[in-house]
Amino acid sequence: MIVFDLRCGGGHVFEAWFASTAAYHEQAASAQVHCPICDDTSVEKAVMAPAVAAKGNRRDVAAGTAGGVPAPAAVKAALHALAAAQAKALEASQWVGTAFAEQARAMHHGERAEAPIHGQASLAEAKALVEDGVPVAPLLLPVLPPETLN
Repeated sequence: MIVFDLRCGGGHVFEAWFASTAAYHEQAASAQVHCPICDDTSVEKAVMAPAVAAKGNRRDVAAGTAGGVPAPAAVKAALHALAAAQAKALEASQWVGTAFAEQARAMHHGERAEAPIHGQASLAEAKALVEDGVPVAPLLLPVLPPETLN
């Protein structure tokens, strides 16, 4: 088995295990390698730091770590739990798409009734909202617009 750090087209870096370098190339070429964060299939190898084993190659299997680094299964489980928690938090929230900054600012100024919303904002829009005192927070995981879902 071989482990590679991979980077998707969205810039997310993640770790994946393969039987061999050839297996990675074969799977990547056939779009079988997906980013666990955004599901992007345009994946390439990222720059990796060499793995230096702990003294005596100690492993804490009970804690789900190897040399202090979380095992891939533990990371995957944590990402799934985080995604489920975010989905639960967004159940009562309305998708407003690219009108997020406008809607958030309207609520802040009392021009619209306050309600939980989520959507898209550029970095400049998000910074302007924060500078204006509008309470906003980024989502930890990307959310697909409802019209793109099957």
